[in-house]
Amino acid sequence: MSDDDVLAWLADSDPSLRWKVERDLLDAPEEQWQATRARVPREGFGAQLLAAQGEDGLWAGGAHFPADYRGEEDGQPWTATSWSLMSLREWGVDADALRPDTAGLLRRNARWEYEDLPFWDGEVDACINAFTLASGAWLGADVSGIRNWFVEHRLPDGGWNCEWVEGSTKSSFHSTINSVIGILDDERRTGGTPELHAARKDAEEYLLERRLLYRLSTGERHVWAHHLGYPFRARFSALRALDHFRAAAQHDGTESDPRLAEAVELVRASRDADGTWHQAYPPEGREWFAIDVPAGEPSRWLTFFALRVLRWWDAAAA
Repeated sequence: MSDDDVLAWLADSDPSLRWKVERDLLDAPEEQWQATRARVPREGFGAQLLAAQGEDGLWAGGAHFPADYRGEEDGQPWTATSWSLMSLREWGVDADALRPDTAGLLRRNARWEYEDLPFWDGEVDACINAFTLASGAWLGADVSGIRNWFVEHRLPDGGWNCEWVEGSTKSSFHSTINSVIGILDDERRTGGTPELHAARKDAEEYLLERRLLYRLSTGERHVWAHHLGYPFRARFSALRALDHFRAAAQHDGTESDPRLAEAVELVRASRDADGTWHQAYPPEGREWFAIDVPAGEPSRWLTFFALRVLRWWDAAAA
């Protein structure tokens, strides 16, 4: 496909993706992409997922795992509340499209599977806390305790590790990318706090020192660092990290960092001959419905994220 054909293919998509294509790749007028965004709760993925919200405010009866989960199925189920909120938030759904007072419903009815902790207090897992921080900021919940948790639980090398409670003292790419994404989302919606902003910047430095790809101690490249798979869920990938650094640079008013260059070129080189990026490692596990294509097929979502990153990077270099 030509570049124009790829853009037309991307625009022929669910409203949850189409409005982003219009805004970030097609430079459509704001009234156009806002009108498309307003369709998300009424059509396609957004409408389907909103319809699955229970009267108690939860999805699938659970906070991070569905109520019927027994640990006997392949992969992580993606149907419970934290994952569903994450999807709706990332698709651009306004908070008032959910059940009235969803924040209050979750405060009263949702408890984490870990030690039955209250939903908006978070728990001990950095990734879960990052999702909850961003969702709380979106829904207007009090997540001040989670903001403090991130400042207090950053590890000496700059990031976070979801396994700190088991004794891990080194940060994790996966935990850290989820954390900085959630913190940035909170900053954009609420302003955050100076302490949490500083923690985000230090954690981003942790990733930059490793060029999004490498183990600092040995220089070994992580084999999974450039795996292409969507939905991203909680996994690190160079593409997902690059899109975060794009968003962070725009929010902070900073330039692109040259230490991202190798990861950018890996993304560029991964483009298929048909002009798209192909699904390679879709996450396993139960979901409400398929959001993207099976492995081996051209992915609209991956193609969108890759083109958005390259557009930002190449414009800065011009």
